[in-house]
Amino acid sequence: MSESAETAAQAFVDAINRQDVKALFALMTPGHRFIDPLGQVVEGREKMRAAWSRYFGMVPDYALAIEEVHVDGQVVVMLGEAGGTYAPGGKVQPENRWKTPAAWRARVENGKVAEWRVYADNEPMRRLMAGARQGY
Repeated sequence: MSESAETAAQAFVDAINRQDVKALFALMTPGHRFIDPLGQVVEGREKMRAAWSRYFGMVPDYALAIEEVHVDGQVVVMLGEAGGTYAPGGKVQPENRWKTPAAWRARVENGKVAEWRVYADNEPMRRLMAGARQGY
């Protein structure tokens, strides 16, 4: 059981790293729950398809680097770093590159990700977004 949970969670990470919204959609349960670092919840894979598309538009090279994986039944915890380049207006500029330590918790049901929870300090991205709004 846990091997399939780990396989599903790794496939989800791989789809994120390819910015492959279609694959992410296929890997989510219909009632998928996404929980961001602030505890905000988005429910439903349709809503998450749109959310991932918007996010990859803002951070077109968003990627996760997994350093450790811990599995307990159908729960997979991954530790590592998240990063990318904030691209306001679609312009990727090296000075807008960021990365931060992060952890992800996936709950898997029948080989699909039912819940994806992110634990990360989003301050690097928030600073870039604030600077872009102020014209820096």
